[in-house]
Amino acid sequence: MPAFCVGEWKTVPHGDGEGCIPPHLAQRLVALAKASPFAGRGGDGVLEYRRHDLRARGVVGVLAVPGCTLEILPKIDVGEKEGSPQETREIRKRLVHMLAVALNLKVETGRMTDLDWQRETLLEILIRIFCDKLTEAVRRGMPRRYTLHDDDLPTLRGSLDIPRQFTRHLANPGRLACRFDELSEDIALNRIMKATIVHLAGMSRTATNVQRLRELAFVYAEVAQVHLPALQWDDVVIDRTNSAWQELYGMAQLFLRNRYQTTSAGSGQGSALLFEMNVLFEEYIGRLVTRALAGSEFRVTLQGGRLFCLRSIDDERAVFQTKPDILIKLGDKVAHVIDTKWKRISERIDDPKQGVSQADVYQMMAYAHLYKAPRLTLLYPHHASLGDEEGIRARFRVTDQETLLETASFDTSSGADLVDRIRGRILTGIEEMSAAEP
Repeated sequence: MPAFCVGEWKTVPHGDGEGCIPPHLAQRLVALAKASPFAGRGGDGVLEYRRHDLRARGVVGVLAVPGCTLEILPKIDVGEKEGSPQETREIRKRLVHMLAVALNLKVETGRMTDLDWQRETLLEILIRIFCDKLTEAVRRGMPRRYTLHDDDLPTLRGSLDIPRQFTRHLANPGRLACRFDELSEDIALNRIMKATIVHLAGMSRTATNVQRLRELAFVYAEVAQVHLPALQWDDVVIDRTNSAWQELYGMAQLFLRNRYQTTSAGSGQGSALLFEMNVLFEEYIGRLVTRALAGSEFRVTLQGGRLFCLRSIDDERAVFQTKPDILIKLGDKVAHVIDTKWKRISERIDDPKQGVSQADVYQMMAYAHLYKAPRLTLLYPHHASLGDEEGIRARFRVTDQETLLETASFDTSSGADLVDRIRGRILTGIEEMSAAEP
């Protein structure tokens, strides 16, 4: 089955020529993309259907329909030739890494070769990682729990259910209405794992993954199959007895619970795993900042604050609520506000704004007023045209105030010393702020 790949905001041709998506398959992909909540009111939020091509937008992932798959990858500078298999390989690695950090997962990819990263789509890579981890986990033993059972037996087991005994078996004393606890594998966590296996079996297109999923389905044959809306997520408690299942539970949420967004267009029409890069980048940076300040006096809040910009004169109703991406607090005071933007800024010396949106600056001015933060940061992904060094790009002082507004970049293509880099290049001077606090 043909597989196509395109970068975000890039195009892939459709038509009858070589390298083109056949028209009927292009229509299927567009229809599946329109089923996504990311599609927006005009239906072009994932894929924009144009006369000669399909244009990807700010959503990445995989769209799979009968006949083909389309993989949309983010624009990340990884130091490889644009459009080469090596670039595709490295981008997939970085995207999987960002997902692992954002979801707080320990995803091990050591068994995968460079050829695997070049040949498999993002979806198949994630399925393979899930299968590897689940196979290792079930070899150590599936989690079990005592569950209460009601059954009619010839001999007493557990306790006698007296009301049921004297209503159902009054004329048949040979049967006893028993209530007893039994150690069972048919529990909420295992049902979620089985639902994930079934769901992925309908999405995977590679023979190896399909075979692995079939083998896992056999292992879970005695666990009840539950439809996705009926899964009991709240019944799952991860503690020291089943902590080894933490990452698998997180991956199941990724596949099933729309942590970012999963699309299914119905039986036979296709399915997709999609991620909005703005949200993913925000959670990725938020996790790194939280780790960087762990154990310090500072407290990190993601998507918090929620103060309102305006209040109605007529009825005192608050309107236009704010949700800064990252708030760093020292005691009761906000010390630093960070807002992430999955956009490209420039290093042009003739552009004092560096391509920063005026709307983004206005947004930060609102944060400065509402949260009284002395420091504000607009954080963007680093790219090659900005030079070799990530970190603070420019600093400004808000007119007639002591408040500082800075622009900064962070290199998502480099996986080394993430926490130290965030602390040393983005959160510069944060310790001095703590020392200066009376």
